[in-house]
Amino acid sequence: MALFNESSAKGANPSRRLFLKQTGLVGGGLVLGVSFPSTTMAKLGLTSQPQFIPNAFIEIAANGDTLIYCGRCEMGQGISTALPAAVADELEADWQRVKVIQADGNEEKYGSQATGGSASIRTMYIPMREAGAAAKMMLVAAAAKVWGVDVAQCKADNHFVINTANQQKLAYGELASIAATLPVPDKPTLKTKGEYKYIGQDLARHNQGDIVQGTLTYGVDTKLPGMKYAAITHCPVLGGKLKSLDKSAAIKVKGVSAVVEIPRFDVPFGSIGGVAVVADNTWTAQQALKQLKIEWDLGTNQGYDTKAYKAMLVKNVENPAQMVTERGDVQQAFAAAAKTHKATYTGGHLSHSPMEPNASVVWVQPDSCEVWAATQSPGDIQAVLGQYLQRDPKDIVVHVTMAGGAFGRKFKCDYVHEAAVLSAAVKAPVQLTWSREEDMRTGYYHSINAQHIEAALDAQGNVTGWLHRAAFPSIPTLFDPSIQRPPANVIRDVDNHPFNVANFRSESGEAIAHTRIGWYRAVNAIFYGFAFGSFADELAEQAQQDTVAFLLQTYNNNTDPNQAEQVARSKAVLTEAATRSNWDKRHNLPKNQGLGIAVHYSFNTYVAMAVRVEVQGDNIKVLEVDAVVDCGQVLNTDSATAQMEGAVVMGMSYSLRTEVVFRDGAVVNSNFHDYPVLRINEMPQVNVHFLANDYKPTGLGEPGLGPFAPALANAVYAASGKRYRDLPFKPMAI
Repeated sequence: MALFNESSAKGANPSRRLFLKQTGLVGGGLVLGVSFPSTTMAKLGLTSQPQFIPNAFIEIAANGDTLIYCGRCEMGQGISTALPAAVADELEADWQRVKVIQADGNEEKYGSQATGGSASIRTMYIPMREAGAAAKMMLVAAAAKVWGVDVAQCKADNHFVINTANQQKLAYGELASIAATLPVPDKPTLKTKGEYKYIGQDLARHNQGDIVQGTLTYGVDTKLPGMKYAAITHCPVLGGKLKSLDKSAAIKVKGVSAVVEIPRFDVPFGSIGGVAVVADNTWTAQQALKQLKIEWDLGTNQGYDTKAYKAMLVKNVENPAQMVTERGDVQQAFAAAAKTHKATYTGGHLSHSPMEPNASVVWVQPDSCEVWAATQSPGDIQAVLGQYLQRDPKDIVVHVTMAGGAFGRKFKCDYVHEAAVLSAAVKAPVQLTWSREEDMRTGYYHSINAQHIEAALDAQGNVTGWLHRAAFPSIPTLFDPSIQRPPANVIRDVDNHPFNVANFRSESGEAIAHTRIGWYRAVNAIFYGFAFGSFADELAEQAQQDTVAFLLQTYNNNTDPNQAEQVARSKAVLTEAATRSNWDKRHNLPKNQGLGIAVHYSFNTYVAMAVRVEVQGDNIKVLEVDAVVDCGQVLNTDSATAQMEGAVVMGMSYSLRTEVVFRDGAVVNSNFHDYPVLRINEMPQVNVHFLANDYKPTGLGEPGLGPFAPALANAVYAASGKRYRDLPFKPMAI
């Protein structure tokens, strides 16, 4: 079963030829179609109009209006504006004539639609530009054919092709049917940076008006004739099962259609098993759900307690563990050190908690299955439902709706599978909406974790040895529950740090999963960034240097030519962040204020953050954040800036207070009152700066989280002298 895995999170980077073939731009001509005057058709020797077949990404109507399809999921990150605008740029389209359509699930047509790993722009930027460029070249060739002139005499501009000799114009709508008969350019020529019209600009989101007016369709908005509504509850402990059920009171509630037991479907992203009530509306289903009398067999994980588990992880990393990587002689480096330093960093589980809870509509019929869902991976829905229904995944039609937040949670399609079970049971379309409490208590979680670092310094403050141990239940346990420690390839993320200390050893500590661990925005960069960035600040103090000078010195000591680019770009964002935040004047800040800085590389992107805080007793107030980003070519500065601002919002939440707590195997939290995400009145001033360069675009949705927590921790230390090494700094007492 082709389910999402760690490699597909990054997205397959299709070749140009394969992409054009998949999208209909090879073999059948340009599949854009409108009617051209019959006299012109006859003059060109064409006896009939080519058949109009909408292209995977580009469709031009008879009046020239253009549709551009977005194959990746829009969940607020702006991907459905950035990528279509890149297509329109190469197409030389008038953006005002473009309408963007969210594509249905169809990976044969659109390529990988898995939206995660900050990979959408990185993997689709060139292929989609090439699709637009190929279409433009064919439209230009069509105009040259009409005028009987050389192609070099024609140019495309703002939805027209212009004859540069006499300034005659032909609109795209007029040319499309002729262009469809022409050969496809094998190597479409792309614009140079100086020719960009939309790429790199501050474009408003294409659906901004719909969002403001409330007319956009989210996962919870789909309505079908005869649709039923459902609410669900699951065993609060992973691996538990239904022991007894008394549904007599619930079934008597007016409007209730059925009470359905959903068995565990033991595939990745399938239901863990539960009981659902189907009714005439969601409110009735939720109220009837409370009338169920359920007894659960809690199973083997009922003893899971996060406080005790975290203490066990600390023990596992503060003692020798399983070696993953070793280079040089770490023992000799420590023996010869002028100074040594060590610290342990920990963090708790996190819940995605998107504003829109899990919701989908599924209509299972004898010969079809249709889905409407806010999903990050329609391909996984097709795979899971195909296996459950014993049908070809291609026959599962998935309509991708706007997602009201996701952050990795909506990669997992358990909520869609459950709606399919219910639809098949009641023989009607069913909308299943999880309550906030249900997702908080039986969802997927960012991993609880512990890291221990020891370093050796020489007399000049150079890092000569580095020992890094990490222990956390990892995402691969979703696919293989027998995994008992982070796999080597997951631990090796620390090997790629641009410090590249000559004498280095990484180790993996035991950490068995007792709940579902899933992708959460930035994934391991959250705790790796916290450990590296915090420890660097501590080492700088040991070396009697300021943090920026210490980091620059450490980067300069990395002479590996394979990391030269990584070092240079890390130094560039760090230096700029220091300049923007007035790092050199940090000692002049008012009493109780402090400035901290950190830099982290993740998802092929370099981010440095400087955070200024005010600390009064236990109260930490974030005043200002300067974020400097090198993500290569920025496609849309508006949405790119929003990504960094959003990273600060999430970073403040999990750094200061949000943590999912388990006791007796079950989650204690239930909603935002005991999982308090950032409020708008707490938002600091955020200044976002992008470094201009000629690198290709890289990830942007997630890299901002890596450096935030350590920069905040370092700022708090500068203001108060107190070191925080556990996330969150001030967990709620629940």
